Amino acid sequence: MQPGTGTCKPRASLKRSKILHMALMGTSDPSGETEASHEKPFVLRALQIALVVSLYWVTSISMVFLNKYLLDSPSLRLDTPIFVTFYQCLVTALLCKGLSSLATCCPGTMDFPTLRLDLRVARSILPLSVVFIGMITFNNLCLKYVGVAFYNVGRSLTTVFNVLLSYLLLKQTTSFYALLACSIIIGGFWLGVDQEGAEGTLSWTGTLFGVLASLCVSLNAIYTKKVLPAVDGSIWRLTFYNNVNACVLFLPLLLLLGELPALYNFPQLGSAHFWGMMTLGGLFGFAIGYVTGLQIKFTSPLTHNVSGTAKACAQTVLAVLYYEETKSFLWWMSNMMVLGGSSAYTWVRGWEMKKIQEEPRPKEEEKSNVEV
Repeated sequence: MQPGTGTCKPRASLKRSKILHMALMGTSDPSGETEASHEKPFVLRALQIALVVSLYWVTSISMVFLNKYLLDSPSLRLDTPIFVTFYQCLVTALLCKGLSSLATCCPGTMDFPTLRLDLRVARSILPLSVVFIGMITFNNLCLKYVGVAFYNVGRSLTTVFNVLLSYLLLKQTTSFYALLACSIIIGGFWLGVDQEGAEGTLSWTGTLFGVLASLCVSLNAIYTKKVLPAVDGSIWRLTFYNNVNACVLFLPLLLLLGELPALYNFPQLGSAHFWGMMTLGGLFGFAIGYVTGLQIKFTSPLTHNVSGTAKACAQTVLAVLYYEETKSFLWWMSNMMVLGGSSAYTWVRGWEMKKIQEEPRPKEEEKSNVEV
C-alpha cells in the first residue's frame, strides 16, 4: 500500500464527520485548547475571566437594546429593518478591512490577518453567507416585532434544531437526558407563547421570525465549520467575506422590499444622532464576534454556553424593569424552563463528551502495547 493513499479518503471523511458533529453539538476539539492559563496565578485568572465575561455581557445586552431602538423605536419611526442589518454588515466589513490595513502598516501593533478580496473564495463561502443573512435578518425581524423580554424565548429553539439536524445529517442519536432537556425547552417556548397571547402582547410574525432565526443559527454553525478551510481557518477572514457577500446580497432586497424610498423620505436621514446610533450598532455587531471568541478562549465552549444562558436571564430581567412591564408567574416560569432546559442540555452534552473522551484511552493504550 502506498503511503498516504490507502487512508486519505477515510481520514477526510472522518474529519468532515467530526467537524459536522462539533458544529451541531456545540463542542470543540479538546486538542486545540490551550493550557497556558493554568500556569497563571489563580487570582489573575479569576480577574481575567470576570473581565472577559463582563465584557461579553455588556456588549451582547447593549447590542440587543440598541437594535430594538433602531428597529422599533416610537421616537425614531424607522421601518427599514433590512437597511439596518445591511448597514451593520457594511460597518463590520469596513472595520475588518481597516484593522487589516493597520496591522499591515504597523506590524507588531496587533494580530490581525491580511484581508484581500478573492472572488473565488467569496463564491465558495456564498452558501454560508445566505444562511448568515437569514440568521441576522430573522434575528432583527424577531426583535422588531417582539419585546426584548420575550426575545430570548422567541429564539430558544436553536438547541432543538441542533438535535434534529444532528439526526437528519449525521444519523446521530441523542441521549434520553438530552432529549428531556430539549422537551423542557419546547415546553417553555410554548408556555411563553401562551402567556404572551394571554397578556395581549403576542406577535405571531415575530415568533415565526424567531423560529426561523433559531434554525439559521443552527445551520450557520454547520456551514461555518465546513467553509473554514477556504479561509485558512481564520474567523476574521470568514467574518470579512461573510459581511461583504451579505452587503452585495442585501442590495436587491432593499430594492425589492421598497426600503430605499422609505429611507429617502425618513425625516432624520441627515441627523448625526441617527447615523451615530447606526454606526454604534455596527460596532457592537463587530465587537460581539470578538468578545465571544475571547470568552471561549479564556474559559471553554461549555462555560461560554452557561454564560450565555445566564446573560439571557439578566437581559430578560433588565428588559422587564426598563420597559416597566408586569409579567405573570407563568410567564416567568416559561423563561425559567427555557433557561433551565438550555443549561441542562449544555451540562448533559459536556458530561457525555467528557465520558466519550475518557473511555477510549485504555483501549488505545492496550492496542499500542500489542503493536509494540
